[in-house]
Amino acid sequence: MIEALRRPALDARRLLTPRSVAIIGASSDPVRIGGKPIAYLLERGFQGDIWPVNPNRAEVQGLKAYDSVDALPAAPDVAVVAVPASAVVATVADLARRGAGAAIVFSSGFAEVGGAGETLQADMLAAAAVGGLRIVGPNTLGVFDVRSGFYGTFMSAFMAGFPKPGRIGIASQSGAYSGHLVSVMRERGLGLASCVMTGNEADVSIADVIAVMVADDGIDVITVYAEGIKDGQGFVSALDAARRAKKPVIIMKVGRSALGEAAARTHTASIAGSDRIAGAVIAELGAVRARTTEEMLDIAQLATRRIYPANNTLGALTISGGGGVLIADAAEDAGLAMPPMPEAAQARLKALLAISSPVNPVDCTAQVLNELELFDAFASSVAEDGGYASILSLVTYMAYAPAFSAKLRAKLKTIVDRHPDRLHVVSIVAAPETRLAFEADGMATYEDPSRAVTAIAAMGRFGEAFARPPLAAPPEVPRVTLPAATPSEAEAKRLLSLAGIAVAPEAVAATEDEAAAAAERLGFPVVMKILSPDILHKSEIGGVLLGVMTPEAVRASFATLMERARTHAPQARIEGVLVGKQLSGGVECILGIQRDPVFGPVAMFGLGGVFVEIMGDAVLRRCPFGVDVAEQMIRSIKGAPLLLGARGRPKADVETLALMLARLSVIAAQSSDRLVSIDLNPVIALPEGQGAFAVDAVIQIAEGD
Repeated sequence: MIEALRRPALDARRLLTPRSVAIIGASSDPVRIGGKPIAYLLERGFQGDIWPVNPNRAEVQGLKAYDSVDALPAAPDVAVVAVPASAVVATVADLARRGAGAAIVFSSGFAEVGGAGETLQADMLAAAAVGGLRIVGPNTLGVFDVRSGFYGTFMSAFMAGFPKPGRIGIASQSGAYSGHLVSVMRERGLGLASCVMTGNEADVSIADVIAVMVADDGIDVITVYAEGIKDGQGFVSALDAARRAKKPVIIMKVGRSALGEAAARTHTASIAGSDRIAGAVIAELGAVRARTTEEMLDIAQLATRRIYPANNTLGALTISGGGGVLIADAAEDAGLAMPPMPEAAQARLKALLAISSPVNPVDCTAQVLNELELFDAFASSVAEDGGYASILSLVTYMAYAPAFSAKLRAKLKTIVDRHPDRLHVVSIVAAPETRLAFEADGMATYEDPSRAVTAIAAMGRFGEAFARPPLAAPPEVPRVTLPAATPSEAEAKRLLSLAGIAVAPEAVAATEDEAAAAAERLGFPVVMKILSPDILHKSEIGGVLLGVMTPEAVRASFATLMERARTHAPQARIEGVLVGKQLSGGVECILGIQRDPVFGPVAMFGLGGVFVEIMGDAVLRRCPFGVDVAEQMIRSIKGAPLLLGARGRPKADVETLALMLARLSVIAAQSSDRLVSIDLNPVIALPEGQGAFAVDAVIQIAEGD
């Protein structure tokens, strides 16, 4: 009940465009934490009511002051709390009782310091829950909305000027870094709508803020700075809502979380890692992950054009052959297609200028600077004959000459006007006013062509995500009841087979004679392995023997395995030996499940051996998913050609492999939180039509509660 009271829907209007603001701990000094918000509100012409609360003053910065929350004329839409940590709980209780919409808690000394601070934060939330008060923070730099003039923040970045209004939103867990982003945006002339800095995220999370910005008709592009994701399901829901609303989200996710010691014992865990999982979730949901501030803002700048080609192709027009090579390299790195110009168009352009290279990149050389009609012919051909979804023109420093720049811009604007559905980007080095003139005529501008290519490629990824058809439903799989403790390999395989996971033929043997008889039934050669729930990684102690060819060799191998178990794992429970048919002629793969503490069970697929353990060639996906997604995963790894028939190899049974992976994802999604991981390593994918079989299986169950 308290949880329901504590987290009513976040009212974006009351938080971002409030009609009344109370500043608790208001200061007459405009440079103090309790004074800056008032100074900013007054300077930016905030039209709502401003109610300073300070029991020691009748007036604060020219405004009537109130001695308590109870003395306020009405319940404020939002309250800025700038009092010592020891006074926060009582203040929040007063605000909740009055019916305030939200509280922005600047105060620090809470969960970020641990111990008593965590207790204090819990007490604050309990006080807020009584009245359904939403909390931003504590330990936050605040919230501001450029459009409404609401500045519930003590950010110092405004000393050099305020950002211009625009349609980009910032959702950030870091206050200081938000100040950096705002400063860079101001210098680049990028317009900003609002910024919410979540601080400790005791209540309002980064996911809540993204969801609010998705619903805001005044925001077209959402930028996110995140150090860690606390609300995994909320994060997923918010990004999915953004994709469905066709709003691009650019995320700078920093930091890497260490995996737990128990999780790190599995292959899947060592390869996945929480940061890789976060990256996979971001990509799955159609957002784009940026590596740097520059990259994030480059992508945001182009995204404000609101052109997201689902089938993105790049046509490059350059006056520099070297620049063309740079563009081509960047496009290949970004996975952005650059199809050649049609041969007929190439011939026409070659006839116009013999020294040109009209393939793509289209190098019209610096000669066209002396004959702008030639430039017009080349630029028009790239747009019309090439039919590219995105066009990048590299004219570099030549845009500095005002007379030439105006003529060049006029030529390009004609093409922009004829093809308004394309992305038109120019790489120029020019005075700010020249750059703004190009921007006003419908062309995004970048100094560095490689940065331009990165941004263009991101628009295609957004377009693909926005146009994505509905995915197939996960397969129906019988629910498997997992044991209370980690099972042996044989038991793990038995359980998985109940859910349709095919395993290689095998038998459990408690004696040498049983092992020999099993081998005779299965057919030689066989594989023999120690069977114990306490020895998960048998190969590390020599507990796996391959290519056993005769009954005599089986008996000798049985004795060898028993001796190795006694020597290397004397305390382990030994259930015997697992005798399995040794499969050949297939491709070794690894299928795994790792339960992430934020996003829940995540599936992994890769090729076995060095591909996954050394090269890290693996792909991750949240569970559950259908066969269509499973096949996409299989085809997306670098080693996929080995499964698809490269160099005369037989094509593997990818269809069956995909079904196994999809079924495994459903098993994981149906399991309780006590499932730590599942490793199927290896799975042998036999030639097409012959199936795929798990040769080894580990199911790890968490101990205790």
